[in-house]
Amino acid sequence: MILYPAIDLKDGRCVRLLRGAMDQATVFNDDPAGQARAFAAAGCEWLHVVDLNGAFAGRPVNADAVENILAAVDRPVQLGGGIRDLATVDAWLERGVARVVLGTAALRDPDLVVEACRRWPGRIAVGIDARDGRVAVEGWAETSEMPARHLAARFEDAGVAALVYTDIDRDGMMEGANVEATAALAEAVSIPVIASGGVASLDDLKALGARADAGIAGVIVGRALYDGRIILEDALGALAEG
Repeated sequence: MILYPAIDLKDGRCVRLLRGAMDQATVFNDDPAGQARAFAAAGCEWLHVVDLNGAFAGRPVNADAVENILAAVDRPVQLGGGIRDLATVDAWLERGVARVVLGTAALRDPDLVVEACRRWPGRIAVGIDARDGRVAVEGWAETSEMPARHLAARFEDAGVAALVYTDIDRDGMMEGANVEATAALAEAVSIPVIASGGVASLDDLKALGARADAGIAGVIVGRALYDGRIILEDALGALAEG
C-alpha cells in the first residue's frame, strides 16, 4: 500500500481544512516546495497535491506553487483541484505531473474522463468525494444525488488508474478513516482505491492495510503528518511490514 503525503494549497501555502471548509483552514507551511522536499527526504514514494482554490474556481489557481513542487523533488506528483477540461489535463501532464485527479469533471462530464484515459493511459485518477455516501463536487460545496458507488461503476472499463475516495465528514477531523466504506467501494469495482479522510494514527493505517485484499491500494495522509500524530518514517515502516 502506497502512502501519499498530502500538500493542500490555498493562497500559495500548505494548509489543512476541516471537512473541506475554506474558512476553516490551518496554515502549516508557507513553503510548499520545502514541504515537498521534507516529505521526499523522509522516504515517500508519491506526493498528493490539491489546488484548493482551483477546486472552487474551476481552474488552476496555485500553478506557481505546483510548479515549484515539481521542480523541487523527483517524486511522482498526483494533482487534483480545478482540472475541468482536456487542455488543463494535457498541460499538467506535459509539465511533469505524473497523474491528474478528475473530481467535479468526473460527475459533470464523464466523457472527459474516458477521453483523458485514452490520451493518457495510466495517468488519470477519478476523485470521489462523498458526504453520507453521495458525491460532492465544486470543492465539496455541492452534494449531488449520485451515490459514490454508482459514479465509480461508470468508469469500470475506462482505464482509470485509481479512485481517490474521500469521506468528507472525516476529512481533517482526526476521527479515524472510514475503513468499511472505503473497502466496500473497493470491493464493488476493479479499479484500485486510494483512501482519504480522517487518518489520525498508525492504527488507522494498519486497519486500511488489513483490507488491501479488497482493493485498497493507497492512503492519503494530511493533518496527522503536519501536527505530528504520525511520523512519516514510522508510517512507511508500518505499511512496509504489513
